[in-house]
Amino acid sequence: MRSESARVTTAEQSRFRINDPNSKSRTVKVIALDKPSERVVERLARSQWNQASFLTASAFGGALRNDSTFSMKGWLNDLAGRTKDLVDEINSADLVVMIACAGEDAQTASIIGEACSLRRITTTALIMGSAAVSDEALSRTLAQLRPWALMLVIANTDEYIDDMLAALLA
Repeated sequence: MRSESARVTTAEQSRFRINDPNSKSRTVKVIALDKPSERVVERLARSQWNQASFLTASAFGGALRNDSTFSMKGWLNDLAGRTKDLVDEINSADLVVMIACAGEDAQTASIIGEACSLRRITTTALIMGSAAVSDEALSRTLAQLRPWALMLVIANTDEYIDDMLAALLA
């Protein structure tokens, strides 16, 4: 009996292969959820990417704990400090990658995740710095991100995040 790998390499099966690259590149929004992850996002932005935009949501984390009225307008910032509309940014995305530091407050993921869910935009969350915090602190961050991420990755080093973004075709 031939293996599945051997079977799909036959001439008969090769007619099902698509040899052309994807016709449309992916538009990725990379969002820092806390102050420590902002530094990583700023470093990432200096590299060459296909169609990735780098944003921060960390300045507005306190708004979730405040009882005042909250607005989606101007909720994100680009790295130059200009305010961005969360809905507009998500509407132009194929993938949203949220980056958080283990042990930090990641409640802002709920607003981003809900907006992505309503528009059926795929979300990924990357948690960095897990080796430097307790399991309890990591669990708190995981609990805040898990409901809002289709894929959740715990990275021991910041460099792993670079590799993940490259794998996601950012």
